[in-house]
Amino acid sequence: MSNQQSHIPNWEVIKLGDVTEIVKGGTPSRNIEKYFRGSIAWAIPSDISSFNTTLYINDTETHITEDAINNSAAILLPVGTVLLSSRATIGDTAINTVPMATNQGFANFICHDNLSNVFLAYYLRFIKKQLNDLASGSTFKEITKGTLLNVEIPDIPIQEQRAIAEVLSDVDGLINALDALIAKKRAIKQATMQQLLTGKTRLPGFSGEWETVKMGQIGSIYGGLSGKTKIDFERGNARYVTFLGVLENVILDVRHTERVHVGHGESQNTVMKDDLLFNASSETPGDLAIGAVMGEQLNNLYLNSFCFGFRIHDKHKYFPLFLAYFFRGSVGRDIMNALAQGATRYNLSKSQFRALELSIPSGEEQRAIAAVLSDMDAEIAALEQRRDKTIAIKQGMMQQLLTGKVRLFESRIIADNTDDAD
Repeated sequence: MSNQQSHIPNWEVIKLGDVTEIVKGGTPSRNIEKYFRGSIAWAIPSDISSFNTTLYINDTETHITEDAINNSAAILLPVGTVLLSSRATIGDTAINTVPMATNQGFANFICHDNLSNVFLAYYLRFIKKQLNDLASGSTFKEITKGTLLNVEIPDIPIQEQRAIAEVLSDVDGLINALDALIAKKRAIKQATMQQLLTGKTRLPGFSGEWETVKMGQIGSIYGGLSGKTKIDFERGNARYVTFLGVLENVILDVRHTERVHVGHGESQNTVMKDDLLFNASSETPGDLAIGAVMGEQLNNLYLNSFCFGFRIHDKHKYFPLFLAYFFRGSVGRDIMNALAQGATRYNLSKSQFRALELSIPSGEEQRAIAAVLSDMDAEIAALEQRRDKTIAIKQGMMQQLLTGKVRLFESRIIADNTDDAD
């Protein structure tokens, strides 16, 4: 492997071909439909592309029969084989926990007794970029079996391999637990939105009927930037709120803006703090007019041309953040889905938006509901930050442990050797 020594400077190395059996996969004939009506898991690269922290794979989208294996290049791999995507997307890695076959887009490693499969899987992930550099091909890139046979990995005792693998597995366990907790908190938030934003559940201290009001009575619509060319977005004395910023954030700040040039005397609409912002088009009707609120006051701030703004007349009576959550909730999504116009790209009629009738509570109850949902968002954001920090720590650990800069198991190895000598 080119420049391999720079990645493992503190260890001796050994070639993959000396410590593994590399098995390629195959695809049964697509013309024989019964081959794909079996119970044997058959992996294609997309089956493992989402396995970022989860190291193991126990099922696949497609299943084949024993006859399919007997009549093709596909091979039934034993449990514990390291699967590596070797063409197109190169370097995605997983370990099978059930007998499994793969298509030809894989190189599969059956490890000898002196190589930990978990250690190898982590190491292959660590050198993913280098594996891509070794790939070749004109139609699509692929790393060949011959090249993989000569890839160098650290030649260290199996006890140390297992110790390194255990540490990294523990960190992955923490990351997976955080991902599961984040998913749970998001589901709870969605259920809470469904209850609070429809009045099915009322917060303590609130009662009475909700008001029915048209959006045109609540505020007024304004458009985004107009008449701009590419060069205007390569420089600028002003800032504009991006399309993705509106889609991905319920509360916007300066991080969701980019530079744009707006000349003196141009007739453009500025964005103010507490303005509601909506995307005016989408590829699917369910993603149309997702609401966001501008959370801070910025001078010289504008809106991208694919969105529109909505300025509330009386923010004491109609709370912007409540309305942003409303249009992100299930009721708001159903409304926008019904109003969407188009075939391949969906748009929203501004007149229909103004005529839209909402049932909403008093200003105080709006604020209380928005506070509950905002607290939930803050909790989820804190968990995501913790998860991202743990991922960064893991990357640093891999850099240290998989290059030998930090020896995790050295003292125990010495102790084991001393015991053997006695």
